[in-house]
Amino acid sequence: MLSPTLILEVGVAVFLVAVVGLLANKLRFSVIPFFIIIGMVLGQHAPQFWHIDLKFTESKPFIDFMGRLGVLFLLFYLGLEFSVGRLIKSGKSIVTGGTVYVLLNFVSGLLVGWLMDLPFKEMMVLCGVMTSSSTAIVAKVLTDLKRTANPETEVIMGMIMFDDLFIAMHISFLSGLILTGGTSFWSVAGTSLLALGFILTFLILGRKLVPAIDKLLQDKSSELFILIVFSLLFLIAGFSETIHVAEAIGALMAGLVFADSKYIKKIEGMILPFKDFFGAMFFFSFGLSIDMYTLGGAVGWAALAAVVTIIGNVASGYFAARFSDMKPRTSFDIGFTLSARGEFSIIMANIGKAGGLLPIVQSFVVVYVLILSIVSPLLTKESRTIWNKLFGKDQQPNKPKKTLSQLEASIKQP
Repeated sequence: MLSPTLILEVGVAVFLVAVVGLLANKLRFSVIPFFIIIGMVLGQHAPQFWHIDLKFTESKPFIDFMGRLGVLFLLFYLGLEFSVGRLIKSGKSIVTGGTVYVLLNFVSGLLVGWLMDLPFKEMMVLCGVMTSSSTAIVAKVLTDLKRTANPETEVIMGMIMFDDLFIAMHISFLSGLILTGGTSFWSVAGTSLLALGFILTFLILGRKLVPAIDKLLQDKSSELFILIVFSLLFLIAGFSETIHVAEAIGALMAGLVFADSKYIKKIEGMILPFKDFFGAMFFFSFGLSIDMYTLGGAVGWAALAAVVTIIGNVASGYFAARFSDMKPRTSFDIGFTLSARGEFSIIMANIGKAGGLLPIVQSFVVVYVLILSIVSPLLTKESRTIWNKLFGKDQQPNKPKKTLSQLEASIKQP
């Protein structure tokens, strides 16, 4: 039986999320760490005022479900931003810079996991967490700093697309390794190959379905239009879960297919409010599941991992800039921007929690995401200043001044 205060509790939760969002905008920070922090502060040890339970005991299952929807809308919108056609066109920057980025960060995860003496499953979650950049934070930072038209931004987005595709595969691997209870190499490999087949099917055949989807959406009222889009999104995500491929990956694949629709702008406009609202509830619900008094043991490891991530990302930024014939100083722009961690890291932490992995993984992810979601935008903003202080400003070649006779000669020329 539903609690009579369910709506009130949900209303309070949404109101508090809105308040901290306003505070984040006022301070010009990413909203993601604020949503997580307010959830942690309230979730486990908050008091009760009158009929309002700030632990959200009765409403937590509903808030968790809203968070689950948030994952679907976040990944679906991400797929809309990166169509299959765009992935193919950006091949050079994706393969070169993206490969180096993934390798350096994955190896960093192995190193930190080895230092923490984690079992294999926990180590694989950690590797994924440390490899997954936050597309949401990166996009917001580039927009806020007015760098979307900069040449390095194309490289950044190419690397992020490669990373997102790798993480999609890694999430599927983790699902086979952790959630299905697979213990043998062949059972995990079978689940991973099934996920790969699922993704390739959508990448290859999905584009051929676009004309049929466009015909289905043609001349429909806004009500029917959004019902068709939502039904396909939930069916694809739900089907992917039944074959042990994370539902988030199904949502991403659905977005990649819809991205080639001629109605892409209309779909984006309709999905954006749902993505923003349920995405905020996703980060809030994640915070609610964390007992902030258990984070102490993970602070040192998370801080170390954050430093390793920043160094590794600057190194990958150097190689990406070199492959793209850009100035060395852009390596700081690329590396600092890509250091942000957010939604994918939390998705993988939730997979680890659902699989009953060691609690240290969940605590590590919280602190790690909080550090990098705050520090990365600050470093990105000051990337040029940091480069100039370390290596000096780029010297512009001085043009030789023309003499008076040369100026008179140039004027006299027809």
